[in-house]
Amino acid sequence: MSTIIAPSILAADLSQLGDQIRQVVDAGADWIHVDVMDGSFVPNITFGPDMVKTVRKMTDLPIDVHLMIVNPERHLQAFADAGADHITVHFETCPHIQRTLQTLREMGVSPGLVINPGTPVTFLRELTLDFDLILLMTVNPGFGGQTFIETMVDKIRRTRALLDTTGSAAMIQVDGGISSETIRTCYEAGATNFVAGSAIFGHKDGISAGIKALWDALEK
Repeated sequence: MSTIIAPSILAADLSQLGDQIRQVVDAGADWIHVDVMDGSFVPNITFGPDMVKTVRKMTDLPIDVHLMIVNPERHLQAFADAGADHITVHFETCPHIQRTLQTLREMGVSPGLVINPGTPVTFLRELTLDFDLILLMTVNPGFGGQTFIETMVDKIRRTRALLDTTGSAAMIQVDGGISSETIRTCYEAGATNFVAGSAIFGHKDGISAGIKALWDALEK
């Protein structure tokens, strides 16, 4: 399974968004990650479908939309129409999660499922064939720049084992505190898709150096 680095524009300088997206593309990013927060499920408020439309005009890379919102079912079509290639929804916000994932697939969007640090991996067992991606939050969602929760490494291992046992081809994505210091450990535990914000857009030597540091850490 190929390895993916997905810069999160939550950490970008939005006044220079077009240039910053060009920089991550040139530096070897694979996806663009858009964090959508509603101020209800999580404390912060960020982007909506219009931001996805804007990013879509700037790049041909796959756009990965992470919906940290209540009642995500009401908004799936809007984000799909805006140009999202992948949409992940939280287990914690969807009472009929299997139907939500099926709806995304019927829209032609790759369905993903997200679980918070405190949500057990065992809750995924009946769903592993319904999603293409499982996003394991390695911080509690809502803000960028948080510290990686070390106990999530074992959760990645257990998720990898569950997917293998159930015959799921889904990739494991991790988001939260991903940096050149944490990415290798997550990779060795079974993750192949890495969302990074501050480690890329906030790198002291610039965006290109931030992405290079992540790739270098993976290749050690």
